[in-house]
Amino acid sequence: MVEAFIRHIRNKSILDPTKTYLLASSGGMDSMCLGNLLTKAEIPFEIAHVNFQLRSEESDQDEEFLRNWAKTLEIPFHVHHADTYAYASERNISTQMAAREVRYAWFEKLRSERKLAGIITAHHEDDQIETIFLNLLRGTGIEGIYGMADRRGWLIRPILPFSRKEIEEYILENQIEWREDSSNEKTDYKRNKLRHISLPALYEVGDDAKSNLLNSFERLKDTGKAFTALFDNWKSEKIKESDDLQILSSQNLLRHAGASSLLYFWLRPYGFNSDQAQDILETSQSTTESGKLFESSTHLLNIDRDQLILAPIPSEFESISITASDIEFTLPEGGYELLKLDGREALDKSRQNAMLDLERLSFPLEIRTWQEGDRFIPLGMKNAKKISDFLIDLKVPVVKKRGIKVLISEDQIAWVIGYRIADWAKSTAATRKLLYLKKQ
Repeated sequence: MVEAFIRHIRNKSILDPTKTYLLASSGGMDSMCLGNLLTKAEIPFEIAHVNFQLRSEESDQDEEFLRNWAKTLEIPFHVHHADTYAYASERNISTQMAAREVRYAWFEKLRSERKLAGIITAHHEDDQIETIFLNLLRGTGIEGIYGMADRRGWLIRPILPFSRKEIEEYILENQIEWREDSSNEKTDYKRNKLRHISLPALYEVGDDAKSNLLNSFERLKDTGKAFTALFDNWKSEKIKESDDLQILSSQNLLRHAGASSLLYFWLRPYGFNSDQAQDILETSQSTTESGKLFESSTHLLNIDRDQLILAPIPSEFESISITASDIEFTLPEGGYELLKLDGREALDKSRQNAMLDLERLSFPLEIRTWQEGDRFIPLGMKNAKKISDFLIDLKVPVVKKRGIKVLISEDQIAWVIGYRIADWAKSTAATRKLLYLKKQ
């Protein structure tokens, strides 16, 4: 196993004998086997151990065992005492999840402080299979098949290709001492149920069951990579971006094979889950539910006629006041200059900017988010119109409407910002002074 281990770390270039690493060790069979292999491969390392204080004397004995081993090797030993139960209770998470968060946070802190080249863990082939099945049981989809990588960031798993059986044989042949964690035999946890009940039963199907599973996972992983490449091409071709909007034609989704997966992979980074993606897909196939809105923690998705429109949820906006002496103001969409010009200046007709008759305005002006029931007389019209109807006429997407703001003078709307000024506030031949609100 030593020769195979050295060949593996060289071929994958995952460990450098000129650098020092942090070995995460529980004192169990796997990490003691890995420590021995690192020593024989002449890979420098320091030992890190978390005493979770979950097994009273047994936990303390594990710590003492590792401390003595480090002394024998004459290498640094680091230990962290964690109140795991308290940590889990404070965060309302399981003890297992608490232990995981505690150890990896401390390992990374220690690695950074000691300026070590990486954190080495003793995950092996059987751990990989268990992890993949746990992922599938959580409903992770094809990415769950990927399992653990040999190296991801600072985390390194150099014995991932080796089986538990190979490790056991190596431990016995080399008479390596190790500590047994009694909790590993319990079946209270999902991983232990898989390890002791489900997977052994699955392997009994045939002598090649385990190897066939691993081969299938590898092929599925490669299929997943192919899909990712196809998805990236589809996204770049079919999803259009306009300001902070992403727009997808329903037909460019529904006519494509694997529409459900394409939609989920598009929306997942924006906080939507697979159930929401399925609901969105079904709604987009309907001819009666145009206008329906879906929401994640950060984004809105609107099915608008034959389009899916995605946008960030507008940030909360408190109204602001503008005095006659102000020279600028800032909105979440950007800053504006306030300029006072001669009425004979050429008019800026850009929707982003506004030129208003200064003498018709009363300071202070107010800027706030528009509200249901707001009305104004759009430039060029004689009658007042609800802003909600005005925005519908302009076909403004629902996802944009929440963030639209209005400029108000004495309870009258002078400008729907970014869209149109009110007719009463426009410049005329009699205008002597202009208030120019120019986006920076």
